[in-house]
Amino acid sequence: MATSLLERALRHDRTLVASVLLVVVVLCWAYLVVGAGVMTGMAGEMAMAPVAWTPAHALTLLAMWAIMMVAMMLPGAAPLLLLFVAIGRARHSSAWRMAASGMFSLGYIAIWTAFSLAAVVLQFALERAALLSPMMQTTSTALAGAVLIAAGIYQWTPLKHACLRHCRSPLDFVLTHWREGLRGAFAMGFRHGIYCLGCCWVLMLLLFVGGVMNLLWIAGLALLVLMEKLAPAGHWLGWTTGAALVVWGSVVLMTVY
Repeated sequence: MATSLLERALRHDRTLVASVLLVVVVLCWAYLVVGAGVMTGMAGEMAMAPVAWTPAHALTLLAMWAIMMVAMMLPGAAPLLLLFVAIGRARHSSAWRMAASGMFSLGYIAIWTAFSLAAVVLQFALERAALLSPMMQTTSTALAGAVLIAAGIYQWTPLKHACLRHCRSPLDFVLTHWREGLRGAFAMGFRHGIYCLGCCWVLMLLLFVGGVMNLLWIAGLALLVLMEKLAPAGHWLGWTTGAALVVWGSVVLMTVY
């Protein structure tokens, strides 16, 4: 009976993949909610006695960043992943498609895990320079303004919009970058992750402006990324957001000088 139930579930693989994605994203957001609550309670203690940077502490931060990137970025990759599963239907068994979708997701997550490692290194440098609060928000108004302006300018660059086009066109991506086999599925996810990183990495640095554990800020950035990738006017949203960030950053810098 268990085998029969599994076979029936695999026949609806797109629904199964979508359900697994939803569960993973919900669990990641639940982790962030709990983590933000813990960080808020510990903020005062950390201000009095900063946490030492041990290997265990660095690994904990890496896990936190990686989970946060999955929560923020994986929903935007869902249309491509579901298209990947649908195209594989004519070529492979349901079990293979499920395994391939997992490999695709791992390739995508690998890129954002690499970004998370870079973010932890940057966080360490900011803390050493006394530029980061216990809530992981920059304490430098000048730095905050500069990051806002840099993020806004990047929104206008050809690289940003070239990467965004790949993220907004799942069918074009599949036709251009299709690879066979499970290793090919991983490579496709890895390649798509590179495009998404090229599209959004500067926006992710804004987490240091609003606070890495500020749930509203995290949710706002995640919604912006999702709308850029999926909304009909997402391409123009990037230009508009860029202008808003440049103006915001300029106003912030004016309060310094």
